Amino acid sequence: MRDGGYAVALAWSMRHIFDVGPGETMFTASDVGWVVGHSYIVYGPLLAGATTVVYEGKPVGTPDAGQFWRVVQDHRAVTMFTAPTALRAIRRDDPQASLAAGHDLGSLRHLFLAGERLDPETLHWAEQHLGVPVLDNWWQTETGWPIVANPAGLELLPVKPGSSSVPMPGWDVRVLDPHGQEVPPGEDGAIALRLPLPPGALPTLWRDDERYRTGYLDAYDGFYLTGDGGRIDEDGYVFVMGRTDDVINVAGHRLSTGRMEEVLASHPDVAECAVIGVNDPLKGQLPRGFVVLKAGVQRDHDELTGELVALVREEVGAVASLREVTVVPALPKTRSGKILRRSMRDMADGAEVVVPPTIDDPEVLESLRPLIAPPSDSDSDSDSGGA
Repeated sequence: MRDGGYAVALAWSMRHIFDVGPGETMFTASDVGWVVGHSYIVYGPLLAGATTVVYEGKPVGTPDAGQFWRVVQDHRAVTMFTAPTALRAIRRDDPQASLAAGHDLGSLRHLFLAGERLDPETLHWAEQHLGVPVLDNWWQTETGWPIVANPAGLELLPVKPGSSSVPMPGWDVRVLDPHGQEVPPGEDGAIALRLPLPPGALPTLWRDDERYRTGYLDAYDGFYLTGDGGRIDEDGYVFVMGRTDDVINVAGHRLSTGRMEEVLASHPDVAECAVIGVNDPLKGQLPRGFVVLKAGVQRDHDELTGELVALVREEVGAVASLREVTVVPALPKTRSGKILRRSMRDMADGAEVVVPPTIDDPEVLESLRPLIAPPSDSDSDSDSGGA
């Protein structure tokens, strides 16, 4: 349930964040059932007097990795909004973006990405091949519109890879330690929003005020808990590193799996990746990496995974204890492109795996079971090697 402020917030964001006005076309490649679909396929463009494009299908294989660019060309879209995962899939199948070069993208002013962390490699690839500003933004289903963004319709700010830029009007973003105290600039913590929330954000949960209080408001007095972790730098730029569940504890060291994913994604042969923390009797948790290779890459897997382990050791440090990286044909995702890290983590720990109804292809998750499932008792003492 939302108040009338939702429409006000969406109308403001269409003009001042996404830079879309009356008579122009916005192409949001999302599922209409998701909040991005509600906000920026349906309501937002209608409020702005803009044309909207409803697109059903994947960014690749229908029939190729040029489908998004065809839509932009045919409908003269000025703004496109999709998930980083979609770009990574396109990059995997068309690393040199030759299909983008074959379409007229002259109408496109900005590419906006959200829904999952935008790694610097994907950002730079899109900037290089599309020739337009590539802008990250961060928000949640509960908020209805961007919390942190680069306001293209006001004035573009310098892009900092890894950051969604700065808080938008009405959002008071803080980074807190476990005791609810603000941490210094550049230090990681829990991202929270100081109350009151601006128009458009959820006022409660449907018929469950108590769950709203316990789930969002009780952790830190006077704050809404986002469930995401990250930092704010000296310039006020917000870096969202992922869900707080994705911060793992390795022998007493709190490490971000997002940072490890960033390193794995920087390898020239890797199209997309995921790092999860799995239970370990000695160190508490250990990270495990899973990578999908770019189209056409033919590498010895042992050699490649050795390079990836060494790369994480060099960039993050030996404390990361990443010893195992597995090459997989695909990663399980929701229809909006989010990787199902929690499902993978439950599978690795031998826990019951609840498959979300929003999963895009259940067979992808099931195919990973023999690769992710915990070893049998007879194998548990074997040395996994590596760093």
